[in-house]
Amino acid sequence: MNELKRRRNESTIWQRRFWEHQIRDETDFKRHMDYIHFNPVKHGLTKCVKDWPYSTFHRYVKNGVYPEDWGGNGETTYNEDFGE
Repeated sequence: MNELKRRRNESTIWQRRFWEHQIRDETDFKRHMDYIHFNPVKHGLTKCVKDWPYSTFHRYVKNGVYPEDWGGNGETTYNEDFGE
């Protein structure tokens, strides 16, 4: 463990400004899944949620949880505070 982590009493697992969160109910779970799925768009990695190949979003679409065009089509601005 490096000296800075030792002085701040930090472990090697959690990064600073991150914390554990227990999902409280179905609504909380949905908001967090929305946040996770929309994050690549929010951070400019892709224009559409469906275009991000590394996401569980595709499984959720296949299972009928999300429509394929959820989160916009890349031409519109989507202003949501998913999970934050």
